[in-house]
Amino acid sequence: MAEIADLRTRSVLPIGTVMLLTDLTARQIRYYEAQGLVQPARNAGNHRTYSLNNVNKLLEIRSQMADGFTLADVKRLKHPRHHEDSDAEVRQVLRDELLNQSRLNQSPDPGPAIGFRQSH
Repeated sequence: MAEIADLRTRSVLPIGTVMLLTDLTARQIRYYEAQGLVQPARNAGNHRTYSLNNVNKLLEIRSQMADGFTLADVKRLKHPRHHEDSDAEVRQVLRDELLNQSRLNQSPDPGPAIGFRQSH
């Protein structure tokens, strides 16, 4: 007998059934697929088929969006590694900016600013 986990990964549901189960439109479902948030299988006729796990992911996405999360937030929650990469990039930009500011502070004094008179 097939394990329950195996049954949940079996892709047998057409998009119309998934729409009824999730209250999402076909366009929304395909958009979430394009964004890498859900990966349906394809049958012999090249039609998308969804598993119960796919339906669960779509329900989670719908719930997160209803709670005010942006699509970028949902992606970060699904792929936390990408978020860490982004943090590393931000840290590098900040380091570069601090180095640049440090160099500016160490440069020789250019003298009085143009347009200002020095008092004698």
